[in-house]
Amino acid sequence: MRREPIDPEGIVWSRVSPKYLRVRLIGWFVGSVIYLLIFSIPLILRLAGVWPDFPPLAIAIALPAAVLLISGWRGLLLPRQVRALGYAERDDDLLIRSGVIFQRTLVVPYGRMQYVDVAVGPLERAFGLCTLKLHTASPATNAAIPGLPAAEGARLREQLSSRGEARLAGL
Repeated sequence: MRREPIDPEGIVWSRVSPKYLRVRLIGWFVGSVIYLLIFSIPLILRLAGVWPDFPPLAIAIALPAAVLLISGWRGLLLPRQVRALGYAERDDDLLIRSGVIFQRTLVVPYGRMQYVDVAVGPLERAFGLCTLKLHTASPATNAAIPGLPAAEGARLREQLSSRGEARLAGL
């Protein structure tokens, strides 16, 4: 993983599973088809003669064209977005990074973690993946690491929980 200017020095990032790209692509495709169908309704009704004059033909064509353009752009960004996801365990905190255009590195101190949750949706389950969710006292520092292999998610949940309890007990 390439080092970005906002990354701390000497960090070795762990990446999410490459299977997570497939999960995201399936979700993107289904969502794009649904939006395309919805925004094509004016064009279909106009061509069928149900709405002969409204909306203007240019607008009826522009709506699905815009959906195709935006969906295509999102589809092109997905591989880079998945590659940008990473996490690193340090002695006192967990670092989580994300973002391609707007990059973000989040530091979650172990002592601030209230609980660690592993969630699995049907699509993630089919690919053997999970999402690790970290909850703190402040909603602004709640974080998630999507696309982890299920075994790695379970390991991280146990390790982060035990580190959190140890740091909290030391306060």
